[in-house]
Amino acid sequence: MRAVVITRPGGPEVLTVQEVTTPEPVGEQVRVRVRAAGLNRADLAQRQGSYPAPPGSPADIPGLEFAGEVDAVGPLVTRWKPGQRVMGIVGGGGQAEYVLSHEGLLIEIPANLDYVQAAAIPEVFITAHDGLFTQGDLRMGERVLIHAAGSGVGTAAIQLAHATGATVFGTSRTPAKLEKARSLGLDAGLSDQNFAEEINNLTQGAGVHMILDFVGAPYLAQNFAALAPWGRIVFISTLGGAQASVNLGQIMAKRIQIRGCTLRSRSLEEKLSATRRFATEVLPLLANGKVLPIVEQVYPLREIAAAHQAMGQNKNFGKLILSVD
Repeated sequence: MRAVVITRPGGPEVLTVQEVTTPEPVGEQVRVRVRAAGLNRADLAQRQGSYPAPPGSPADIPGLEFAGEVDAVGPLVTRWKPGQRVMGIVGGGGQAEYVLSHEGLLIEIPANLDYVQAAAIPEVFITAHDGLFTQGDLRMGERVLIHAAGSGVGTAAIQLAHATGATVFGTSRTPAKLEKARSLGLDAGLSDQNFAEEINNLTQGAGVHMILDFVGAPYLAQNFAALAPWGRIVFISTLGGAQASVNLGQIMAKRIQIRGCTLRSRSLEEKLSATRRFATEVLPLLANGKVLPIVEQVYPLREIAAAHQAMGQNKNFGKLILSVD
């Protein structure tokens, strides 16, 4: 089969498309013929050598989400048959013609979505749903701040928070992305420089109940200032840095709750639970069009280096997708 291969740590030029051995499913594994695969910042970090694949995933084939049809099943599989259209998450290996997945991590693609749209869903929507509701306990009518509003997870989180009845604030370094996000349910777009002051002005000092943060250290002080008493912060990435000075007095005074989470490194049981919650609570919204996967551009597999360059420039609104046909 053809697969994207990281030949060595480095820039986009280290990526090649090679012929590799097609994997065989065993036990509860399903082999999927991949038709499209999502690109994520984790792929860039893995290519650079700073985010290795977890045990059991290919070390040199990136890709955390995919869409395609069931090709073959292991002897213990009970839920799927060849030919069914599915999407899902993996620890790696998704950017290839075939990928193995535990049967419980697969989700049937709604009839209204094609493979490209489906490939833009699993990683970002499961992450956004888990961060907002399972980890962040977002409730109807609350106010939430979503950083990196134009990212894949950001565009998913805005839609899910809006669908719940939350008031949604968002930041971006690009004003045009904030304008686009308004159509997804963003109530107020904010500067990434003075967002705490803007939030307190807009809420008459009440602040937001929850923050979903991808940036980390540079935003920490403003996050604390923007939170309401008993507010919650959920960190799902630290793109701006992981080391910061913390004002413990501010945390104590506001009774702030802080939680960190990633999806890729979790146990199989945790991933199965997150997938089940997504299938129950989010899949119906995708099937009836109330929330939508946002796709910026589709690249053929052979143009994987160009796709990495584009993501590195941070110009995309929503997802970049690889076509694997």
